[in-house]
Amino acid sequence: MPSALLVLVVLAVSPLVHGRHVRNTESNGISVLGEFNHEAFPRFAEPIPNVTVTVGRDALLACVVDNLRAFKVAWVRVDTQTILSIHHNVITQNPRISLSYNDHRSWFLHIRNVQEADRGWYMCQVNTDPMRSRQGYLQVVVPPSIVDRETSSDMVVLESTNVSLTCKATGYPEPYVMWRREDGEDIRYNGENVNVVDGEILFITKVSRLHMAVYLCIASNGVPPSISKRVQLKVQFPPMLSIPNQLEGAYIGQDVTLECRTEAFPTSINYWTTERGDMIISGSDKYEAVSMDNGYKKYMMLKIRRVNKSDFGSYKCVAKNSLGETDGVIKLEEIPAPTTLRTTTQFPSSPTKKKGKTRAGDRFGRGGANNRVDSSSDFDDAGLPEYDYDGEYTLPSNGPPPIQEPPGAFSGAASSEKFNWCIGIVFAMTWIFSTSLR
Repeated sequence: MPSALLVLVVLAVSPLVHGRHVRNTESNGISVLGEFNHEAFPRFAEPIPNVTVTVGRDALLACVVDNLRAFKVAWVRVDTQTILSIHHNVITQNPRISLSYNDHRSWFLHIRNVQEADRGWYMCQVNTDPMRSRQGYLQVVVPPSIVDRETSSDMVVLESTNVSLTCKATGYPEPYVMWRREDGEDIRYNGENVNVVDGEILFITKVSRLHMAVYLCIASNGVPPSISKRVQLKVQFPPMLSIPNQLEGAYIGQDVTLECRTEAFPTSINYWTTERGDMIISGSDKYEAVSMDNGYKKYMMLKIRRVNKSDFGSYKCVAKNSLGETDGVIKLEEIPAPTTLRTTTQFPSSPTKKKGKTRAGDRFGRGGANNRVDSSSDFDDAGLPEYDYDGEYTLPSNGPPPIQEPPGAFSGAASSEKFNWCIGIVFAMTWIFSTSLR
């Protein structure tokens, strides 16, 4: 109230008009002031522009007055009726507010480190009678901010339960909040696959391991920068196991690999055992066990080197965590070792004779008229032509067929040979019969 009285006093003591009055005296003796000379009054050269500024920055409000002459300019906060400045003097006790002017025409109100409380209407007044004024609005915008105490943190839940993620954000204008996965994958939400879920709350019914991910709560309101918070959702479930091949075959001396795939959270302890229940220790010359993780999934591999008879049988891959355990059996059986055979096929290109002399006209070394063999060595292998079976075979060309002997060739020699053979048999039978009679 004292401030308002002060501005009224100041305006009252200031000159009202610098111009010519017209006095008319009516018949009743009352004098009436005529119209003022409007050209002598100050006037605003332009409206006060509205200003938008981000909280924490500086604001500048400008008031341009033409023909001010001896009149004075004041800045007033409209909503609180607070006098900020009168002419060259700053009245308010707010240290963030200052005043500047230029050529007795432009008057600037400076507000440093703008706060949300500075948002509102500001008036530039000139102490004419009646008072002249213009107003401008100072808009203070605030970038979004996430309220940690009201926002979900990392969560661990059991599979098939319901889960709710909450994100609270402030700012001016009011922020828009959405949820999405950090890895860019779709979210299974209300029976659909969606990339973004709008709103402060992400509610998932019957959460599964497929929902296990890092989620981003993103708040934005058009005032940079947008802001986000990471919320990691972990879903617990007992181990599950799958085996690509439950039956493997190997031959003696071969290296063989057995494979298992498991899923579990918390992360499971995985190992291999023999059919006797002995745990297989990796790192020996015989066994090499490898395990590779990919999130809640794990790949197990057992390599058995130089398989022997004692290695055939069943092997078990086992996965355990705090919620349970599971195992799977792979059977290793013996298969025949592959054999490599070198098959060579040869065909004769031409018949060859055994070494030794033969009579002319007999290609098998037999005589002509007397059917006599020249020597015992000449009749090896029944005097048949010998072929080289150890040499490589070259496919013969399609030349003329070999010359065949005409029917009846050497027929006389063949008949004599049969006759001699029969006589020998009869002679032998007679000698055996006579011996038995004695």
